[in-house]
Amino acid sequence: MLLSPGNINDIALAPALLAAVGPIQRLIADKAYDANSLRKLLAEQGATAVIPSTTSRSQPIPYSKKLYRQRNLIERMFARLKDFRRIATRYDKLARNFVAGAFIAAAVIWWLN
Repeated sequence: MLLSPGNINDIALAPALLAAVGPIQRLIADKAYDANSLRKLLAEQGATAVIPSTTSRSQPIPYSKKLYRQRNLIERMFARLKDFRRIATRYDKLARNFVAGAFIAAAVIWWLN
């Protein structure tokens, strides 16, 4: 888990996250991650990009809609994390306190399931 500043997009941290996670088979992401640089990085690692193309692409890149449906698991996980008010509103001023709260919330969610 990496915490990004609020003024940059999430795709800026994607290479660091991919390096930290190790070898993967596929990456399921939304249109915000549709960049040639990320697709090239995934191809170099031998992973499949399951990312729909943005409307600004003149030639849309095909993707597996069946695999893309699995993305809802991640969306539901973030929705469960946001049930914790401290995570949803970011009360903590220090990044270390916010990340610690997110880890505790994730552990509680895992424990309850």
